[in-house]
Amino acid sequence: MRIGIVLMNLGGPTHEDNVRKFLYNLFKDEDIIKMGGGSLQELFAKVIAKFRAPNVAKDYKKINGCPKGCTGSKFCYNRQNKVISDCCSPINGLTEQQRRGLEKHFKNRLPDQEVKVYTCMRYWLPFADTIMEEMVDDGITHTVLVPLYPQFSWTTTGSSFRDWETVRKEKFGKDTPWEEYHVKNYHLNENYLEAVNDRIDQALSEMDEETRNKTHFIFSAHGTPMLEVKSGDPYTVEIKETMEAVMERREVKNSYWLSFQSRVGPQKWTQPNTEDLVIRHLQYGIKNFLMIPIAFVTDHIETLYELQVELVEEAEEQGYHFENYKVMNGLNDHPSYIKALADEALLRLSEVVTEDGKAKKSPGSKTIGKEKVSTV
Repeated sequence: MRIGIVLMNLGGPTHEDNVRKFLYNLFKDEDIIKMGGGSLQELFAKVIAKFRAPNVAKDYKKINGCPKGCTGSKFCYNRQNKVISDCCSPINGLTEQQRRGLEKHFKNRLPDQEVKVYTCMRYWLPFADTIMEEMVDDGITHTVLVPLYPQFSWTTTGSSFRDWETVRKEKFGKDTPWEEYHVKNYHLNENYLEAVNDRIDQALSEMDEETRNKTHFIFSAHGTPMLEVKSGDPYTVEIKETMEAVMERREVKNSYWLSFQSRVGPQKWTQPNTEDLVIRHLQYGIKNFLMIPIAFVTDHIETLYELQVELVEEAEEQGYHFENYKVMNGLNDHPSYIKALADEALLRLSEVVTEDGKAKKSPGSKTIGKEKVSTV
């Protein structure tokens, strides 16, 4: 048995030259922009990417993730060409840290099994076809798809699963070389919740007691169009469940609210908007905030730029000032989060691997061709 764990993330541009391509891939995704695919959506994606790329590139330069050289995967052009980029999304290097941390965790936890961890990005390198080719070369027999999205949404986890399945069927048809299992969500995983609370504690520890006591928590998640919510997408409900579970485990209960960021276009999105909510608090004289990016487990443009830079600049331009404003560090490779990922993967593999890593027979699963779909 050779086990492959595939971490799924959205990816990010690694150089100014590919910001436009990254945005094109993003807006071409019919799970994100529901235009039905086809030539009209391709044209829309090309036009939007062309006009947005220059400003987006400026934002990425402000939070460049690899100022001293590439920290991303072996598939990154910067690493291959030994180029230092001034416009690389931090998500690339941080996801690589997560991949390495999880692989190391499995080596200690399942010493009798061969476990290799891969990263599959949705909108930039490495893509699904590249990872599948590597898995075939590595002789993988069992694989678990693990999204770096704790809460399920058709626009994130759903999109990654759909893309993976499309590529897999194109490459292998029904003869999938491995038995495949899927982690749908893990928004109430105890180790995940512990990691969030530990990051909150780390942020609070940098404040004096008086500041801690008057700090208001703003949980911020990526917004979704209300059409998605009304269609039954569970993401918003699961976000709220995560927030409440985090707060239930805290001895000191700071005041807290949930908000949504990153809205795009004229559609009605989930409310309240994060920036609007913070401004409303400032208007009431509240000036101490801890921003908690509850749905983002890997720091990238939404956390490092939108929350840390853009929101503060917008508030100050409107004449408001903070006494203390802090953004919680992302979970990234926090040990408890890495353990949460491992726990979820092993839960799906429990049909074929014992807790101590021994192989066993796999009842309780159904076979489609050579693909085995977990019923866990």
